[in-house]
Amino acid sequence: MEPKLEISPNFTLEDIRKIRDYNYEMTKNMNTEEMVAYYRKGAEAAFKRMAELREEKKKKQ
Repeated sequence: MEPKLEISPNFTLEDIRKIRDYNYEMTKNMNTEEMVAYYRKGAEAAFKRMAELREEKKKKQ
């Protein structure tokens, strides 16, 4: 079962700890290749979202 990550709207130090704990739980039984694939998948999603935000910004200007 995948742990659920809940971040507060104010993003506190507690939230940073929650993120660290979540990442540990998600990766603790992974080998190196699985871990690299896990982080690459997240990075791809982040880069895609950044590109979308850039496009939205350009449209507003």
